[in-house]
Amino acid sequence: MVPGNQTKFSEFILLRFSEKTDQQGPLFGLFLSMYLVTMIGNLLIVFSIGSDSHLHTPMYFFLSNLSFVDLGMVSTTVPKMLTSILTQNKVISYADCLAQMFLFMVFISMDHFLLTVMAYDRFVAICHPLRYTAIMNPRVCGLLVLLSWIISLLDSLLHSLMVTRLSFCTEHEIQHFFCDLPEVLKLSCSDTFINFFLMYLVTGLLGIVPLTGLLFSYTQICSSILKVPSAQGKYKAFSTCGSHLSVVFLFYGTGLGVYLSSSTTKSSWKSTVASTMYVVVTPMLNPFIYTLRNKDIKDALRRLISRIAFSQ
Repeated sequence: MVPGNQTKFSEFILLRFSEKTDQQGPLFGLFLSMYLVTMIGNLLIVFSIGSDSHLHTPMYFFLSNLSFVDLGMVSTTVPKMLTSILTQNKVISYADCLAQMFLFMVFISMDHFLLTVMAYDRFVAICHPLRYTAIMNPRVCGLLVLLSWIISLLDSLLHSLMVTRLSFCTEHEIQHFFCDLPEVLKLSCSDTFINFFLMYLVTGLLGIVPLTGLLFSYTQICSSILKVPSAQGKYKAFSTCGSHLSVVFLFYGTGLGVYLSSSTTKSSWKSTVASTMYVVVTPMLNPFIYTLRNKDIKDALRRLISRIAFSQ
């Protein structure tokens, strides 16, 4: 292969959700509603935590970062999908596709790391309550989030730079509603062995390490909760991590659905629906999970809404 980018096409075509013209209106209304709900819900959480001194704790610091990441993930994929559905313009430029792919990989990696960090926070709070403030001090929390951002950015940058070396000759139709790395690699007429090898290797490492940490944390948490003598004490201890555990199951459950659907059915409608659950539905449900099960967040939201109402 000749070094450098030999792209003959300056643009790609995103096919999913634009194939059946009779469904464009309902699809646009559905995804616009989901996008607005996701944006409003996560923004309320970010602003509530930031404006309420009672929530300036490690758990809510990580939660505000998770909401910010969810905002970034849906804003990376959904607006282009809505534009394509509304205008029937399925074209995305090579530069925009590369940027979308880069940002999506950053945010999805951050989701993995933040869920693991939040599990560690709950592990320290439940298993080592007397040392919690010393272990989870502001400096440690900031370093954990910063390290997560650095690793996510470097991982995404590596894959994106590897894509720029590829040639795209005749195939330029992406069987997805956004520029996903595996789908883009399938269109290249260059040798993509190294790209796929790095993708599976790095994704495996960055997936297994956080998942291992998450499983370890919850194994220790469950062990500590079972040692609590009273049923009320067990419920109180479990309730402090119930919302996070629900988000973990939702995130990894939909992620597993994407993997299974894509491996068993090639570019099928089921795979697209699974990806939508993973990319769009999960960020939308996260604010509801945390607000419905968390009295502190509810109180902070009421105070925020009251301040906004009285300031008018």
